[in-house]
This record gives sequence, structure tokens and C-alpha cells, in this order.
Amino acid sequence: MKTNTKTRGKSKSQINSGITSLVEDYYLRKSGKELIYKPTEKIPIIQVDSFPELGKLTALRFIEWIQNNPEGVISLPTGKTPEHFIKWVSKIIKEWNSDYITQLLETVSIDHKKRPSLSSLKFVQIDEFYPIDTNQHNSFYYYIQKFYFRNWGLDPKNALFMNINEIPRAENLPLDEIFPAKIVDLSLRTRWASNRLERLQKSTIEMVDEFCSNYEERIRRLGGIGFFLGGIGPDGHIGFNVQGSDHFSTTRLIQTNYETQAAASTDLGGVEIAKNRLVITIGLDSITYNPDATAIIIAAGEAKANIVRDSIQKERSLKYPATSLQKLKNARFYLTNGAALRLLERRFVDVNNENPLTQLSKERAFINLVVEKEKSLEELPKENFAPHKLTSLIIKKSGKKPSEITNEIKQNILKRFEYGMRNIDGETFLHTAPHHDDIMLAYLPLINHLVRNPKNKHHFTYLTSGFTAVTNSFMLSLLNDLCKFLSSGTFNKRFKQRYFDPNFVEGKNRDVNLYLDGIAAHSKTLRQEAISRRLLRNIVEIYEEDNPAYLKDRVYELINYFKTQYPGKKDITYVQKLKGMMREWEVEVLWGYYGFTVEDISHLRLGFYQGDIFTESPEVNRDVIPVLNLIKKIKPTTVSVALDPEGSGPDTHYKVLQAVTEALRIYHEETGIDNIKVWGYRNVWYRFHPAEANVYIPVSLSSFAITDNTFMNSFGSQKDASFPSWEFDGPFSRLAQRIQVEQYQVIRTCLGKDYFLNHESKRVRSAKGMIFLKEMNLEEFFSHSRQLRKLTENL
Repeated sequence: MKTNTKTRGKSKSQINSGITSLVEDYYLRKSGKELIYKPTEKIPIIQVDSFPELGKLTALRFIEWIQNNPEGVISLPTGKTPEHFIKWVSKIIKEWNSDYITQLLETVSIDHKKRPSLSSLKFVQIDEFYPIDTNQHNSFYYYIQKFYFRNWGLDPKNALFMNINEIPRAENLPLDEIFPAKIVDLSLRTRWASNRLERLQKSTIEMVDEFCSNYEERIRRLGGIGFFLGGIGPDGHIGFNVQGSDHFSTTRLIQTNYETQAAASTDLGGVEIAKNRLVITIGLDSITYNPDATAIIIAAGEAKANIVRDSIQKERSLKYPATSLQKLKNARFYLTNGAALRLLERRFVDVNNENPLTQLSKERAFINLVVEKEKSLEELPKENFAPHKLTSLIIKKSGKKPSEITNEIKQNILKRFEYGMRNIDGETFLHTAPHHDDIMLAYLPLINHLVRNPKNKHHFTYLTSGFTAVTNSFMLSLLNDLCKFLSSGTFNKRFKQRYFDPNFVEGKNRDVNLYLDGIAAHSKTLRQEAISRRLLRNIVEIYEEDNPAYLKDRVYELINYFKTQYPGKKDITYVQKLKGMMREWEVEVLWGYYGFTVEDISHLRLGFYQGDIFTESPEVNRDVIPVLNLIKKIKPTTVSVALDPEGSGPDTHYKVLQAVTEALRIYHEETGIDNIKVWGYRNVWYRFHPAEANVYIPVSLSSFAITDNTFMNSFGSQKDASFPSWEFDGPFSRLAQRIQVEQYQVIRTCLGKDYFLNHESKRVRSAKGMIFLKEMNLEEFFSHSRQLRKLTENL
């Protein structure tokens, strides 16, 4: 029998799928999935288990591609998404001859004898903010110089850069003079300029447009991009090609949408800045111009699952920019299992492979169908399940009637709801949080009930200083207020009494009490004095200085610092501490509402949190022992933790979870205590599916009012929502309410409206929101945390 020369050397999966990459073939076989499930999926997919494995896959595919295209054209992303890709490429290149890398390359069939050189590659920068000084550390130009060119040895002579500092300007003036407010009015493209400044601006915009046109021409002269790697934004944007971008778009200067501005707020120092900042981006047609291009979109975590589903399963649409990649035969999505969670055919395969069928899969599928059909669990069995592939599979695998399954799920929901309303008595709670608003945004309405019982004890601990969420403009306003009090002599007597001594704990409580008096009396003056007292106390501690004259000089130094620092720049250490201490003040005010004092709150300031784009991992001595010591001191019976899934929510949440996990594990080993309950919570960054939670707590309109009032009055640095969620343009307290309302509506649909309307309990009848928690014993918590660690760190 003759061997077909076209298939010689290829694996069965390559032959069946038509893929040409040996790296992809290896990972495809490892995943147990098909490359594409037609006709539902429109773009092929490679699935992996974890975020680090996603980076490794992408790095190996990149190495494979540049071996075959040593002078090819590459275009690579910025931000946090490519963290593991960058690390793996660096490791492979620098340790090429090590035994580990040799074996890794052999495993995926990469020729170890062909060590690639990156110096001949052509590089195309994807996007950049405009205007921005590209010497700033938050410019994308700076990012690619640091992580790609200096790290990998790419040759700048072979690159197309969006170096804003080198783009021509009217009369060669500095951009700060042409756009003094850093606002670029694109209407000047089509209207007359009304004064000299507008004429300069109009001329400069025309020059930028010319730059973009030339940039696009240079890309096409290179033959287009050969290897494109990108992340995907919350609205589906690729590069800065936001929703509505033409699939034939080219390099251009454009405005962005809110979702993209919210995502960029951390880079730029606040959404108020991001809203006024334009961007230069290559277009969707720039990416797809080369029909042979390898275009890869990487996405990790359940938070991306919805936009990933729509980008892969929808027909080509301007609403979903990534659908433009459907025209490329070598387009791919590389996904973690979390990011692939809502892809219909892949979910079907996962459930079909479950043996036994899990309760989680059962409940997730049927509750989703309840929401889709807007029918209660009692009404759902009357539905024709034939068109619903997943629920039909579950019915078949379970061997039960639909009514039996829906009744079982209903009873589970009722148990969770009743458990969430039980009276809790004699518990000692250690409430832990990565950031200072995490606890209140997750379950403050529950705390409203818990504190009514004096037999319950509470301690609140915040594990990071949270300084990155405090803007320079906010600090500047506080310092200006402090200057007025210092100049007026208001604090002179308090200096003599050593009121501002950092060790004077009663003074800290007096600061909080004065602020709360100001809230009660609607007195802005009292609130300003209270904040200024605390700010001055913090400056005394940081600078170890208590001389009023010298302190005034320090305040002026700080004012100058915040006036001259560009927003988004990493702050120097003592400024980080000062910003963090103002966030710590805010939670002391929050819990002061309930009569708690500063002694009931611990600020741990774990050292892994340093404000870098790629966060360090926790260390035992630095980050775990402080948590362990606090657990030993408080001796909690219940510990709460932020419990976001892999790749979803801020990276800080995961790092804090691991620190708390290790501290509890050591405590358990040392004491033998194993009856601690752990409450996993989520808030505005990600939410539980009802099937994932096992405690449901009703929330009333009065609780919503308390949450919003306390948030807006306590969190002065956050009430203007400078670093908001992409889902909501406003303060987090309003987003938390919206999420809890949505969760209530799902449960109300499951149980039927009459359940809440006619319930004998006033607390149930008054419910308009719902909190979901996941309660675990220590063994369950350790297991969950271990699994999450495997998915996040690939251990």
C-alpha cells in the first residue's frame, strides 16, 4: 500500500483537521477537543488548562513560526495578557541549549538544531495613546522597548514604531503647547479653525493622519503582518479596533469607547484622562491584509467567556471586531478552559465526558435555560427540550425526568436561600480583602444583619495598601486643604499635645469620629478637618518629622510632586505608602459607621503589591506570616476571602487568596483546629453563577441605600470612579447594586414571582437583590485553592 506523500509525517489529528503547525497539533491532541466545531464555531481554537500554559503554547507557536520565517513581520501585544508569553519566549531563547528546553522543544516537534535569531524579524507596533510622551513608562512604545526589544534582542532598525515624540507637529512645537489640555478635537478635520491654537491643532491632526497613512503603506510594502498576536478587550476590541470598527479599517487616529477607556484607566491614571485620550491603531484590514497571516487571539479566564463566545460563534459583524479574522485560514483563538466555558459545542463535550454527571453542570444548564426562556423551574418541564442540546444530554445522562431534575434544583435553591437567612450567633469573623472596598461591595448587606447580634465578633483586614487606585489629583486636593489648616494655625495646639503622634491610637479614632460627625451634620468643614488631621498624621509617620515648619515644607514638596508627575507613573515608595494610608483611612471611616474602632481593623500591606504591571508572587516570610499571626490573634471561626476564578478579577485577588490559604493551612497544622468555615465572595469584577454558590442572602432597598451612602461618604478616592469597571460608568456601589439585582432576578425567575410576593417573611418580601457566597470547610477550601493555583500557575 502506498503512502500519500502529502500526509507523510503528519499525525492523525493534523490530517483530520488540516492544521500545519506541529505545536498546535501537540496541544490539540492534548486537549482532547476538535480544532473547530462547525458550523457553530467560525474560527479554530486551541484549548489549554491554565494561564501559564496559554503563554507557553503561544511562545512555542511563535518560536516555530520564526524558525520558518526568520525575516517575517510580527506584531505583538502590550498589557498584562502576554505576561507568560513574554516570559516563555525569553526563557526558551536564553536557555536554548539547556536540557529542559531541549526536551520541551522535542516534545512539540520543534527542531532544536535551528536556533532562531530574532534580529532579522520586522516588528509592527499595534497601537499607542495620543498624545503621550513615549518616554513615559505607561506608553506602549516604552512597553515594547522594555519587554520585546531589550529583552529579546529585536533590531529597532527593522521596526515600525508609533513613537509619538517623532511624529511631525505644527511649527515643530511641543505637543503640550499644541494640546495644552491633552484634548484632541477631531472635528477640526472637517471644520474651520477659529483661532491660532486651533490652527496648530488642525495642522497637527493632519500630520498625524499623514503618518497613519504612511504607516499603513509601509505595512503593506512589507507584505502585511505575518504573525499577529493580540488579546481581546471586554467589548471585543482587537488593538484599539473597538466595537463598530470597519473590517476594512486601516491605521488611523480615533476615539475609543467607554469599555476601552475603562480598561485603559489604570495605564493612564484615571478614566477621566482616558476619556480625553485618543489612540493610533492599526486597522482590522491591516491585520488581515496578508491572507497567509497567522493571527492568534489569546484569552484567559471566565471573565472573557462571553466575548470569546460571541467573537467565535457569531457571523462576521462590526459589533464583534474579532469576527474579521474569519477570512484568515490561519486565524486562531488560544483559550484557557475558563475562557472557553460558554462555547456551546465544547461545553457539550465537557458535560458528555463527565462521569458521573456533576450537580454543577446540571444546575448551570437548567438555570441558564430558565433565564433564556423566562420560565420558572416548575414551568420548565413543559418545554420541548429537543432543540436544547445540552439540557437534553443532561436529561439522558441523568436518567431522570425533567420535572425530577427541576424539582431537585428548586429544592437546592430553597435550602441555600434559607441557609443564607439563618440567625448567626456567637461567631468570630475575620473578614479579609485584597482591596479596601472589596468586602462592602461583596456582602455589606449581610454585615448589616451580623452586627446586630452582640455575640458575634468581627475583625477586618486589608492585605494590600491599594495605592494604585488613588489618583494624583485626589491627593493634590487633600494636600491643598491641609495647607489651609496649617496656614491658619488650626492645628498648633494639637502639635503641642502630640496629637499627631503615630502611636496615639485614640487620636486616630477621634479623626474618624470627627469625620462621621461631619457626615451627620452635613458639614463639609468638619469632614475636611478630619481628613486633614489624618493626612498630617500620616505625613508625620512617613517622614518621622513633627516640626510644624518642616512639615509644611514637606506638604509643599508633595504638592509639587503631584503637580509634576504624569498620571499613571509608578510612584516612589513613600508616596505609595501615603496613598495607601488614605485608603486605609477610608475603611476606618466605613466601619466607624457600625461602631468599630481602628483596633478592629488590620492593614497588612503585603509586600508582593508594588504597583508593577506584572505582580510578584507571595512569599512565606513576607506575605504569609503576617496573615498567620493575625489568625492566631483573632482565632476566627469564619474567614471570608475573595474567590475569583482563574484569570478573572484583579490579579491581586488571586495573590491574596494564596496568602490566606497558606496561612490557614499552617494554622491548621499547628493547632489542629479544623472547624473554621470559609466564605468565598465575589463582587464587581466577577460573579458567581447560582450553581456555584451555596449561600443566598436577600438584599432590601434599604440595604442598597446603606451601601451606596457609606461608599460615597467613606471612599472619597473612589466615589468619582477613576478606575471603574468596563461594565458600568459610575461608582462601584451602583455596579454592586446592579449585580445583586440581576442575581435576585435570576432566583426570582427560578422560583417564580409569587414566591417572593407572597412569602410570610418580610425580609423575603422586601428583597430586591441577592448576594451569593460559597461556604466551604477547610478541606474544601484548600482543595479549591489548590485547583485554582494549578490553573493560574501551572503547577
